[in-house]
Amino acid sequence: MPKNDRPDAPKPASGKPRKTRKADHPSGWKRHVLAWMLALGAGAAGVFVLVALWWFMELPNVDKTLAQARPPSVTILDRNGAQIAAYGGVGGEWVPRSRMPDSLIKAVVATEDRRFYSHEGIDMLGVVRAIWVNITHGGVVQGGSTITQQLAKNLFLTPDRTLKRKVQEAMLAYELEQRLTKDELLEQYLNRVYLGSGAYGVEAASRRYFAKGVEDLTLPESALIAGLLKAPSHYSPLNDPKVSAARTSQVLDLMVDAGFLRESRRKTLSQPKIASRPAGDSARYFADWVMSDLPQYVGEPNSDLTVWTTFDPGVQYAAQQALVHGLDGAGASAKVSQGAVVVMTPDGQVRAMVGGRDYEKSEFNRAVRALRQPGSAFKLFVYLAGFEAGYDPNSVMRDSPVILNGWAPTNYEDEYRGPVTLRTAFADSINTVAVKLANAADQSTVIKAARRLGITTPLTTLPSISLGVTDVRLIELTGAYAVIANGGYEVRPYGITTVKDADGKAIFKLKPDRERVVAPEQVSELDEVMRAVVGWGTGHNAQLPNRVAAGKTGTSQEWRNAWFIGYTSDYVAGVWVGNDDNSPMNHVAGGGLPARIWKDLMQHAEQKKQTRADNDG
Repeated sequence: MPKNDRPDAPKPASGKPRKTRKADHPSGWKRHVLAWMLALGAGAAGVFVLVALWWFMELPNVDKTLAQARPPSVTILDRNGAQIAAYGGVGGEWVPRSRMPDSLIKAVVATEDRRFYSHEGIDMLGVVRAIWVNITHGGVVQGGSTITQQLAKNLFLTPDRTLKRKVQEAMLAYELEQRLTKDELLEQYLNRVYLGSGAYGVEAASRRYFAKGVEDLTLPESALIAGLLKAPSHYSPLNDPKVSAARTSQVLDLMVDAGFLRESRRKTLSQPKIASRPAGDSARYFADWVMSDLPQYVGEPNSDLTVWTTFDPGVQYAAQQALVHGLDGAGASAKVSQGAVVVMTPDGQVRAMVGGRDYEKSEFNRAVRALRQPGSAFKLFVYLAGFEAGYDPNSVMRDSPVILNGWAPTNYEDEYRGPVTLRTAFADSINTVAVKLANAADQSTVIKAARRLGITTPLTTLPSISLGVTDVRLIELTGAYAVIANGGYEVRPYGITTVKDADGKAIFKLKPDRERVVAPEQVSELDEVMRAVVGWGTGHNAQLPNRVAAGKTGTSQEWRNAWFIGYTSDYVAGVWVGNDDNSPMNHVAGGGLPARIWKDLMQHAEQKKQTRADNDG
């Protein structure tokens, strides 16, 4: 066949018009695919519009939400009326924009939303810039949310990172821009935002970090608060001062870059000074405990409340310092990572509560919530049952091997002394005698004694209960010892004394009503044997100079828990040390590290109490 006669060969220029090749038109299947793609795209767009409309219908009523009073706040005060914590939608007084310094506003705008005064709620340039920065850095390092969007999220939405939430956030941001002025938006945002260390709103943050009202903030202080908005807990100066200082410097540089601050002025600025907080961060353990108890007195708060408590910042500081010093000192080499302390008056007023080494790292309150075996510290109830059954400190029992239901307990040093008085057996924590005494009085009677003195955890009538092979809470065990310290009257550890509403009206006022649960004779006997523990027994490391003290040591199996619970005429304190994973310590007994921590805190607490008494005089 001639070359030009092939079907796909082009025709000569002088011939008939060239036929269009088949390849110049989309084939049939390609046309179908294109049509389907267009149809699916249109359908998806339609579905998205319907879904977005549905999401729009789910939005809360903006007018109603803005008209509502801010969420109730609860302010916790110590026994002298100073604030130790605040909870709720706003942690401090609502501050109008007119009282906020310009330095704070400029720091916030420069850091969070530089185009705040020019956009309508959504900053598309900011979104594009954030996307580009994140792409070039290979990860999410910058967000595109405006201040208005952040307000929308804080006011109406959950923090979930979903498409629905982002779309609703944009809708609400636009509506907020239509209803509020820029100053009103800033006022709403800065009074509600969380700023670390339990502070909600700029007023609470200002008082938390600088002990002053927001209107008195300096430029560096404003920069520190503005820097918290990115990651409040991370940048809190109470959590990591070095990280906070670096962030404050970054905010000041951003203000220069935004034209809000001259470079020459920037060079003269130094880091702000954080106000001292004598109670330490561990005060939050006490405040959290108070908040958990509050509903049983006043129900769920529906208005701002102020709560007066039994908390003493001086005693708290002593307890915190003693625990940390003990854990960082002897505890470090003994494989001890955690501890807890409760200090109360003999009638149950909790003066201090340290629920762990560091609240910022772990908010779990080991003083209130942890269940741990008390070891020999449980013998208080064994000897109470025994004394009530007719025994006394001079009664003699034989320290010798004993087997009950196949269980054969041993003494700490695996030695036996023969006949000993109950005073000696208690002071030296002889296990065999405690087991025999519990058996003589009956284990059920021991459990009843523990219940009378405030132990609420499950207890079983097994012979091993006499050696504390059961779980208790530190606050309840300390309260039980307080019963003996106060002469035999029941103790229900408490922290709340008065609750007032926003108008200053008292809606709750504690009226202690205690009944006797231990007879005077048994109180005297138990006090005698517990003084022996500190005087010459296992708790001699807790001896106080020129001060009479009584108490009991406790060490659980395999060195997993170590305790010292003791009292003076002023305070009752309980100390526990151990590890959260229940791993064994390196031969830490109750008469060692816990007794030394107890002595340390009690010396400082008693000293502060004497100083206050002298000043009052």
